[in-house]
Amino acid sequence: MSAADLARLQFAATTGIHWLFVILTMGLVPLVAVVHTRAAFTRDPVKRALRERTTRFWGQLYVINYAVGIVTGLVMEFQFGLSWSGLSKFAGNVFGAPLALETLIAFFAESTFLGMWIFGWGRLRGGVHTALIWLVTLTAYASGYWILVANGFMQHPVGYEVRDGAAYLTDFAALLTNSSALVALLHLTLGALTTGGVFVAGVSAYHFLRGTKETELFRTSLKLGLWVSTVASFFVVVVGEMQRPIIERTQPMKDAVLENSGVAEVQAQLVKEHGPGDYVPWQDTVRISMDVMTIIGNTVSTITFIALILLWKDRLTRWRWASWILVATVPFPFVASVGGWVVREVGRQPWIVYGELTVEDALSHVGRASLLASCTLFIAIFLALAVTNWTLITRFALRGPDATQLGATEPLPDDVPEGPQGSADEKQPLPAL
Repeated sequence: MSAADLARLQFAATTGIHWLFVILTMGLVPLVAVVHTRAAFTRDPVKRALRERTTRFWGQLYVINYAVGIVTGLVMEFQFGLSWSGLSKFAGNVFGAPLALETLIAFFAESTFLGMWIFGWGRLRGGVHTALIWLVTLTAYASGYWILVANGFMQHPVGYEVRDGAAYLTDFAALLTNSSALVALLHLTLGALTTGGVFVAGVSAYHFLRGTKETELFRTSLKLGLWVSTVASFFVVVVGEMQRPIIERTQPMKDAVLENSGVAEVQAQLVKEHGPGDYVPWQDTVRISMDVMTIIGNTVSTITFIALILLWKDRLTRWRWASWILVATVPFPFVASVGGWVVREVGRQPWIVYGELTVEDALSHVGRASLLASCTLFIAIFLALAVTNWTLITRFALRGPDATQLGATEPLPDDVPEGPQGSADEKQPLPAL
């Protein structure tokens, strides 16, 4: 493999694995916020306790995924300097600000709000505590928006001018309202909600297969997961089709490959515009990824819709085969989302900034041996983190609410007085100066 191939493999593998964390995080946190809100506004103490228990169960799975996933996110931006210094030199003046804002939001604001929510159980007023999880949700999607602003510029550069071989921002509003970013954000949001809904429904269905005693908790969760995934999976297909005119207008080669028509004509046009070169991406990879995304998306939409009808008729939890299908459907949205990401990124090759900068020109001057070592190391670490994450999620998901530690209060030791009298530390004599 060439140095360029190794750099591309490294970025593709690390980004793809990181994306599996992101899609579940963004899909699960709104559901946790909805359940927590219902609990906060419930006056019946029995129902309130049940809904708080539900919130803590799903919230713990979300926290596990977020905590491990944040580690993988730390590496992503380092690769711009490690492998793609040409991209930073050309486009750093444009998408440096969106990437910086994403870092501030994800690693500071979102993490701070989440920490306050985790440790706020029993310590904060109900309204404040509920507001925190909604702030976590808002910052999670704001983080996704800023990433797509940067990626949207790479897909369809707008609001800039090139001076001395570098792009400079001239219209910040155009960058923020780039159609390649906004429609992709809506598609991402619906895909994430589909993923979160299918995950909640699948885990709930599994507990019914085990004969759980927490029937009310998991029935409510099953209903929520199916409603969210059914609606979101239907519209994710609709919004996906809305991107085709944008692709046709901004990336004619990708559109020609997807349509399997006119590839040679577009190649000749791009040679005329940009000079000699091969402007055709890996056609089989793009088409297969598109087919996988489309087939799985339609399958998930059909399965969740039928499951919702069966639940309404009170047959879903009685028919074990139906519950097993829901359990088996959990990985589907992840596979579909990776397929969509491959179409978006591979389809614009050989450009890294479409029409302005090729992959070869963006590559850092790093030796093949160094890239091979970093590629092997990064992929191994990311795979280990992914296995760790799903091992923990599976373990706590299967254990059920009884194993939930989020929000648990620990009793004070017998020798530590409570209340205004102070703690045991306050009773100790002051040390001599």
